[in-house]
Amino acid sequence: MQHEPVETKGVIGGFDCHSEVHVGAALDPLGRLLGTASFPATPNGYHRATEWLRSFGPIIAVGVESTGSFGAALARVLSAQGLRVIEINQPHRHTRSRRGKTDAIDAEAAARKVLSGEATGAPKDTRGVVEAIRQLTVAREGAVKARTAALCQLGDLLVTAPAAVREQLAVRKSLESKATLCARLRPARGAARGDLLDPSAAAKIALRSVARRITNLTKEAAVLAEQLDRLVAFAAPRTLRQLGLGTQNTAALLVAAGENIGRFNSEASFAHLCAAAPVSASSGHTSRHRLNHGGNRQANRALHMTVIVRLRYCPRTRAYMERRVGEGRTKQEVIRCLKRYVVRDVYRTLRADLSDLALRE
Repeated sequence: MQHEPVETKGVIGGFDCHSEVHVGAALDPLGRLLGTASFPATPNGYHRATEWLRSFGPIIAVGVESTGSFGAALARVLSAQGLRVIEINQPHRHTRSRRGKTDAIDAEAAARKVLSGEATGAPKDTRGVVEAIRQLTVAREGAVKARTAALCQLGDLLVTAPAAVREQLAVRKSLESKATLCARLRPARGAARGDLLDPSAAAKIALRSVARRITNLTKEAAVLAEQLDRLVAFAAPRTLRQLGLGTQNTAALLVAAGENIGRFNSEASFAHLCAAAPVSASSGHTSRHRLNHGGNRQANRALHMTVIVRLRYCPRTRAYMERRVGEGRTKQEVIRCLKRYVVRDVYRTLRADLSDLALRE
């Protein structure tokens, strides 16, 4: 029986990406190492890396680590040149235990994952509106987190402030309203440096400083939220109209999916990414499943919040909860089932939204 000859022309690349240097490895289709090299993480470096790979022959595919961070720019350049780019999540643990850890070894391991077919997923497309949504989401979440920290700091200062200052602010109950009053505090005019030895004067200055920080962060978060409203409504109008999926939840699911949602083979793949699908944990005579503890936690949180909203406002969802609880399920288990149902709806609408977006762009 004759076998087809093995194709030995071409090159499979792998890159281990860092903030300043990207290390590449090249393999032939038989798995033989052709070479390794380092390139600066600059536009010129990306061009040199591509030309270096081409010097070994036609490029079949390139595996890139950290496509969501250090390798994002390299992945964009390679994709723009029409090359097949494969996302590498992490190097094989056995390789590290046997051969150690260097950038060249990691680059070679990335290429071997592509060669073996173990890694097949395409990286997220970061050249469109979904990437803009991701950047604004990161900025808004940072502002909200800093505002929360400032509010906690204001509360701590109020607890230990002199009685006269606390009495002055006692007319307001919530921290937000107290912050409004604190922003208007005025230490004594012409206060000399020695006046700061008085805790009351120092407390007023500290409270006013933190309160103004809260005010600025509140305005910053509001401006970013308004910009996100416009972008998300433009990118995913169908998804946004679903019950429980506001701007923030829709943005989190858009960012998790990426603009090229076609990189998922099925709805089940997207569910696994969102940590909303069971994972087999069977062994021997035991057949069972466990929760998927990996996945995108922001997307999972968005699904959870959507389910909570639907349990309050959707009669069908409440009826489902009551029926499954009556069958002996716990509330937490039913919520997990509902998250899986939400994924099914979201996957369908996101595909339609992003297909329309591609036509508009």
